[in-house]
Amino acid sequence: MKKTLSVILALMMLVGALSACAAPQKEEPAQEAPAAAAPAQEEAAPAEAKVYRVAYIARAQADSFAAWLANSIVEEAAKYDNMTVDVFDGQASDDKENSLIENAITNKYDAIVIQPNNGEAQRPYAEKAVAAGIVTITTNARISGIQGASSVDADPYAQAAVNAQLALTQVPQGANVVVLNGPPGNFHADERRKSWQAEFFDKRPDVTIVGEEIANWNKDEAMNAMETWIQANDKIDAIISMNDNMAAGALEAVKDKAAFANILAYGVDGTAEACLLIKEGRMTSTSLQSAYDLASTILTTLNKLLTGEETQIDTDIDCPLITKDNVDQYIEMHKKAGAIK
Repeated sequence: MKKTLSVILALMMLVGALSACAAPQKEEPAQEAPAAAAPAQEEAAPAEAKVYRVAYIARAQADSFAAWLANSIVEEAAKYDNMTVDVFDGQASDDKENSLIENAITNKYDAIVIQPNNGEAQRPYAEKAVAAGIVTITTNARISGIQGASSVDADPYAQAAVNAQLALTQVPQGANVVVLNGPPGNFHADERRKSWQAEFFDKRPDVTIVGEEIANWNKDEAMNAMETWIQANDKIDAIISMNDNMAAGALEAVKDKAAFANILAYGVDGTAEACLLIKEGRMTSTSLQSAYDLASTILTTLNKLLTGEETQIDTDIDCPLITKDNVDQYIEMHKKAGAIK
C-alpha cells in the first residue's frame, strides 16, 4: 500500500512538472526600436548680401557736364547689385549743396560722392561725412587734403594746357580774345585759368584780353557776356573758355554774325554738344573729360571702399585733345552712349 502511494505521488509530481513546462511563458514587452535620428537642421539660408546706399550730390544739373556725369553715374550704378545711387541737384548753390551733404549724413548713407560747387565751401561738410564714418569721395573737382576721403578726378591744368599749346600756333598775332571762367575757388576753374596764363598768355604778350568774366560754367551767363563784348569790340579773334558749356554759349551769341565767322573757340569737357560744334567747324578744340570714364572709375572706387578692399583711393582719368582731325571718334563715343542720336 505504501508502495502504491509512493508511485501515485511520483506520478502527480511528474504531471505537475509537465504542466509547468507547457504553461505559456509571460512575454516580455518588446523593446522599442531606437527612434530614428532627427534629421539635421537645414542649413541656415545665407544672409542677404548688403546693398549699400550711395548719395551722389551733383553741382548743378543745368550745367551740361554735370548733367552728363550724373546720368553716367546712374547708368554705371545699374551694373552693380550691391549699390543703389540717389542723385541730388546742388543747383550751383553752396548753401543747397551743403544742406544736401548734411541730409545725406543724417540719413546714414553708406557713401557720399560730392561734385563740389566751390571746394572750400564744401570742405567742412565733406569732413563731417568722413567723421561720421561715411565713405566720402570728391570728384570734378577733388577737394584735396581731407584725411580719410578719396577722390576721382582729371588734371585740370593738363586739360587746359593741351588747348593752350594748340592755340599758340592758331591765334593770330595781335589778337583780341575773351576769357570765360568758372566759379572762383573751384579747383578746376582756378587750375585751368592758371594753365592758360602759363601756357599761352605768358608766351604770347601780343595777345590782348578785351573781356574776361566769371560765367560759373553756365551757358546763358556766357552768352550774355559775349553779347556785351561783341557790342564793344568789332574784332574778337578767340574765345578761351574754361569749359565747353560756356564756349557754346559764347558761340551762340555770334551765330550768323559775319564779322565773327572765323572766331576760334577753345573749351574743356568733350561734351556731345562741343563735339558737334567742332564737326560743324564752329568750335576749334576741347579736351575730353569723359563723364563715362569718371562714372566708371567712381563706381569701381566706391565698390572697393565699401567692401573694404581699399581704404583710400585718389586717381585721375586722361584728357585727350579733340579737334576736327579726330572728332569723329568722339561723336561715335557719344552715339554709342545715346548722347547723340
